[in-house]
Amino acid sequence: MLIVEDDASIREVTAIGLKNAGYRVTTAGDGREGLMRSKQAPFDLVILDVMLPTLDGFEVCRQIRRESRVPILMLTARSDTLDVVVGLESGADDYVTKPFEMPELVARCRAILRRVTAEPEEPTLQVGGVEVDPRSYTAHKDGRDLGLTATEFKLLLELARRPGQVFTRELLLERVWNYDYLGDSRLVDVAIQRLRAKVEEDPAHPRLIKTVRGVGYRLDRE
Repeated sequence: MLIVEDDASIREVTAIGLKNAGYRVTTAGDGREGLMRSKQAPFDLVILDVMLPTLDGFEVCRQIRRESRVPILMLTARSDTLDVVVGLESGADDYVTKPFEMPELVARCRAILRRVTAEPEEPTLQVGGVEVDPRSYTAHKDGRDLGLTATEFKLLLELARRPGQVFTRELLLERVWNYDYLGDSRLVDVAIQRLRAKVEEDPAHPRLIKTVRGVGYRLDRE
């Protein structure tokens, strides 16, 4: 995995902690270096600080997303809702607020890596004109690849497995993000918004992914 963090002490401690957890780690000290390294070799996960010199984490995330579906975990010293939402809308899959404990970070990393594993025995699903293929981890509409991130795909797959069923945010956190108490309902809401932007003809008036007010979300059959 790749760690992009400008604070040398945090970078070193994080790298050591993740290596001790069994991961191979590459590091970068600023945004441009992180972006360069992300293009030089394939990574299973990118851990990206928000406040970076040369290019901030949001911009690095956006640029990585234009070319890759690699899972991205953002580190932020700010827990303000706007900063969290901007990070997620930039294409991040999850976030951790500084200061963090290594067990929490390792748990988040493991959860992200678990949910990008495809289920090769599951057949392709067809719902509302969208084709969801668990074997290739891709989704198509009218023959066009929707370009979903790993988390967006897992969210769509979970909804498509049970069309018409209402999923609470808590249930989606458990099934898509693989955790509950570590989770944040904002993850679900922003991921749904991003998914609608790619799946719906008119995301402001969704016909496929419906909000069930006060409960959660469901995928309509048609």
